[in-house]
Amino acid sequence: MTLEAIKAISEAEENARLAKSDAAILSKKLIAEAEEKGRLAVEEAKLKAQEEIRDLRRRAAEKSRDDAHELARKTENRKASMLVKANTRTDSAVSLVIERIVNS
Repeated sequence: MTLEAIKAISEAEENARLAKSDAAILSKKLIAEAEEKGRLAVEEAKLKAQEEIRDLRRRAAEKSRDDAHELARKTENRKASMLVKANTRTDSAVSLVIERIVNS
């Protein structure tokens, strides 16, 4: 082999080694970037999920409070209605008892 051929082969081997080394470095960098982007995406998803949970809890608490107020209002209305009926019936019962006592 001639000296030039040996030099050309050596240069080609060195270029291949450098290209392989550069490719390994680049791939490690790209992998690290992808892992970081993935970690950030997961963290962002966690934060979004936590915010959604807080919002759902807040809305559930508001609905529960509104439902409780509505139930209390309806119960109070029924209580008032029953009290009026009870008073009317009590008056009728008292009148009936007095009438029977007087007529006896």
